[in-house]
Amino acid sequence: MDITIHSSFLPHTDPETSLAFYRDTLGFEVRNDVGYEGMRWITVGPAGQPAISIVLYPPTATPGITADERRTVAEMMAKGTYATILLATKDLAAAFAKLQAGKAEIVEEPTDQPYGVRDCAVRDPAGNMIRIQQLR
Repeated sequence: MDITIHSSFLPHTDPETSLAFYRDTLGFEVRNDVGYEGMRWITVGPAGQPAISIVLYPPTATPGITADERRTVAEMMAKGTYATILLATKDLAAAFAKLQAGKAEIVEEPTDQPYGVRDCAVRDPAGNMIRIQQLR
């Protein structure tokens, strides 16, 4: 079987602030920006990796979501416990410095983890957890 990861979805609460974070702070390319009925889906991805994307989406657009579920999702996003993505870089110190300069919410500074990686953690403007590992 030949299967690859094409896109991952992360919710946003404000498309403009999420776009600024992923484009300006992380340096991702904007691949698509689609609005529909007052909602907005923004596809971003790392430069030089056109086959891998993150779709920033309005969580209220999820088909069949109830008002109680919408409230639960909003509460989890506010706490930073709803969604996570793991990224990697060759230079964690430089990436972390850029995140700090971009005023990202720092959760954990670069740390040697007991499970064998060095990484840091930040939250994007919607509260999504982003861990960035140092590539070996």
